[in-house]
Amino acid sequence: MTPADLGRVVVMYGGESAEREVSLKSGAAVLSALQRAGVDATGYDPAKGGLVGLEALAPDRVFIALHGRGGEDGTLQGALELLGIPYTGSGVLASALGMDKQRTKLVWQALGLPTPMAEMLEADADWVAVSRRLGLPLIVKPVHEGSTLGINIVDSPEALEAAYRDAARFDARVMAERFIEGEEYTVSLLGDRVLPAIRVEVPGGFYDYEAKYVSNDTLYHLPCGLSADEEAELGQLCRQAFDAVGAAGWGRVDVMRDSEGGFWLIEVNTSPGMTDHSLVPQAAAHAGIDFETLVLRILATTLEQGRA
Repeated sequence: MTPADLGRVVVMYGGESAEREVSLKSGAAVLSALQRAGVDATGYDPAKGGLVGLEALAPDRVFIALHGRGGEDGTLQGALELLGIPYTGSGVLASALGMDKQRTKLVWQALGLPTPMAEMLEADADWVAVSRRLGLPLIVKPVHEGSTLGINIVDSPEALEAAYRDAARFDARVMAERFIEGEEYTVSLLGDRVLPAIRVEVPGGFYDYEAKYVSNDTLYHLPCGLSADEEAELGQLCRQAFDAVGAAGWGRVDVMRDSEGGFWLIEVNTSPGMTDHSLVPQAAAHAGIDFETLVLRILATTLEQGRA
């Protein structure tokens, strides 16, 4: 594959979701890498011109660096399908499913994959009863947001109600999930390859927005500290979880490990961050894949026929 084989590439970033600022950083990094590689690439923020502006650029393919709703949830993917423009990442169904934490969980549960118990919350919920059913502590999260926006860990029914109201600022659908206390891992997937697992350690104890994108205190352990057999088990589980929602091309699966060594699936990300703090580039680098090569490999998946 040569840069000429890729034709005119548009990197889509920014958008109008709550993750706009992270997306701008991801897109800028991807665009710079493509241009360094000699690809005819330009950046485009759909918040400024919508699909009409994209069509005016006449792309041969699109690198999706949008995060959150409107770019990662299947809506953009559906539009690009109608326009006949190849794009990176998962297709319509897998993107929509992966963005919906509750329905992703239902698929995993149906297949017998380990994921913490959870239930949907309403404004008039019986907070005490929810706490009893799921057990404390709980983690409360908007169903359709990423980057840990609107997420809180709670240890009382009173805190649960407050956390619901905070999460409801971001999404009409809010979920409470049993909080798994233990080590946090993330596994990136690139095509058929499972990249090395990363163990995330946050001095403050919670991998929130600040820890992900701003703080320099967050520790990313590579190698992750698992034995070869344990890491193989984790990788196989994440591949199953990724395939279960129909994801393709590239992505990331987040996992918690409890005190007894059991792995619990938390969520799948079908359009992961590509900033200097992001996890997929770190895992790729540990596997000997530099950022420029990573971006080209992701883009090369658009040359393949068929889509999940």
